[in-house]
Amino acid sequence: MARDGMSLQEAMVIRRAGRGRANGNEGSVGSMGAIFNVFPLILIPVLIYNVIAIFGTAMSGDAAAVIERMEAPAFSVTMASGQPWIVQWGDILVLIALLLLFIELLKSTSTGTSAIFNHALSMLVFIVCLVEFLLRPEFATSVFFIIMIMSLLDVLAGVVVTIVSARRDVEFDRSPG
Repeated sequence: MARDGMSLQEAMVIRRAGRGRANGNEGSVGSMGAIFNVFPLILIPVLIYNVIAIFGTAMSGDAAAVIERMEAPAFSVTMASGQPWIVQWGDILVLIALLLLFIELLKSTSTGTSAIFNHALSMLVFIVCLVEFLLRPEFATSVFFIIMIMSLLDVLAGVVVTIVSARRDVEFDRSPG
């Protein structure tokens, strides 16, 4: 028996219903919330890099222009030691990707249908990144490689967290049969 005279089975049903609302599985979730849950955020830095790479190559005709753009200083901060810290555009893009990966890891804890679509789309993002990295010269940079690895980590973390969560949610009937 659960507390307050409630059976264990009734307590499990209430617990599962609460978990569904916490995971965004409730029917009243708005369309923006559903899009946010399905959309892989790691796609944003990939798209930014694609825009820079495609337009940079189209305008200059050379993949080296993309590398120069990523290595160009964005700003400089003088540290307490007197040494300047030079932040490049590629560093900013990696930082954006890292922050979005963190949000993706938080999103991967949900086990709803939208999480499955998110994992599938994240896998597609990783495959596109891998193909671009291997076949296009303007994508053969350390910045894009790190973003590609972040997309792989997004896929792996999403699948692992979903499997662990699903295993925890499995209910075994231990009554003699």
